[in-house]
Amino acid sequence: MSSKRDYYEILGVDRSADADTIKKAYRKLAMQYHPDRNPGDKVAEDKFKEAAEAYEVLSDGEKKARYDRFGHQAFQGGGGGGGFHDMNDIFSQFGDIFGDIFGGGFSQQGGGRSRSRNSVRKGSDLRFITEIELEEVISGKEAQIEFDTEANCDDCNGSGAAKGSSATTCPVCRGSGQVVRQQGFFTMATTCHNCQGSGEVIETPCSGCRGKGRVGVKRKIKVTIPPGVDNGTRLRVANEGEGGYRGGPNGDLFVEIRVKEDEIFERDGDHLFAQLDVPYIQFLLGGELTTDVLDGEVTLEIPRGSKAGDRLKVAGRGMPSLRGSRRGDLYFTLNVEFPKKLSEDEEKLIRELAEIGKVKVSAKKKGFFK
Repeated sequence: MSSKRDYYEILGVDRSADADTIKKAYRKLAMQYHPDRNPGDKVAEDKFKEAAEAYEVLSDGEKKARYDRFGHQAFQGGGGGGGFHDMNDIFSQFGDIFGDIFGGGFSQQGGGRSRSRNSVRKGSDLRFITEIELEEVISGKEAQIEFDTEANCDDCNGSGAAKGSSATTCPVCRGSGQVVRQQGFFTMATTCHNCQGSGEVIETPCSGCRGKGRVGVKRKIKVTIPPGVDNGTRLRVANEGEGGYRGGPNGDLFVEIRVKEDEIFERDGDHLFAQLDVPYIQFLLGGELTTDVLDGEVTLEIPRGSKAGDRLKVAGRGMPSLRGSRRGDLYFTLNVEFPKKLSEDEEKLIRELAEIGKVKVSAKKKGFFK
């Protein structure tokens, strides 16, 4: 039987806690038992490691599911979770969680972990919003988008140093990227002002990027928008985000879709709804009526004796499903359409119908509805 404490108990959270609650609980413990706040305290160091081990498992959806099912046995025999080799492992993986308090590292006798901004790492993911017409949702489309981002400077390969030169170790922090100060009982590590935390200084900056190692670039790519997208649909385009640092991989581009409102058709999921004006005679006698829709036209059979507000369904002429080939349905709500003006023959016939039906009508006028 394992002697390890329950990971939820270590972090002080319920088993139903969400990711944000788990992160906050770990951050609180990391602050409490951080080595810089507890120099030479072995008990605090062990608790710091214990909290990191618990968070390493519970912050990962897959590992958390395995732990919830099997407990600590899920990671026995090299199961891919629960444990770090040393303190630097912890800071390397989770330093960003408490880096704003301690500068991202810890120090012992002037040593420490560098937070070099020039290290190899992945570029940031980017978000782009694009609008499409409702009718384009039916067949999908290929959209060309343009955006500005950053990438490595080709002249210096991201180092910031001119060709033939290189960055040198910062003399102030000795390459750690941090300056350690003693404040009472606490040892505080702050970002080095001389190298801005990189641990290096550049004496001869690259002319292409002025020593930054990064340059602005304008990207233009084609994105395939599949049929059936809706407001808020996000499409992931791998490796098309911000350029990586020092040869690291690019981030991803997430294209968020906005579907413009249509003047006639209203969407509800995969179904479409619209109003349809029907001549009053067809309400009485029935008949076929052809009308335009988003992807062509349809012919409807208006039932004899229909009334205003009735709804007709056209199967399979709504929106396509993003998860399959089936299309939703199209629904028309019927409105009565009266002519703005009657000819003499039309008025004569209608008056005859009124006499037959013994319906009292107004005296004859020159126009109708005037």
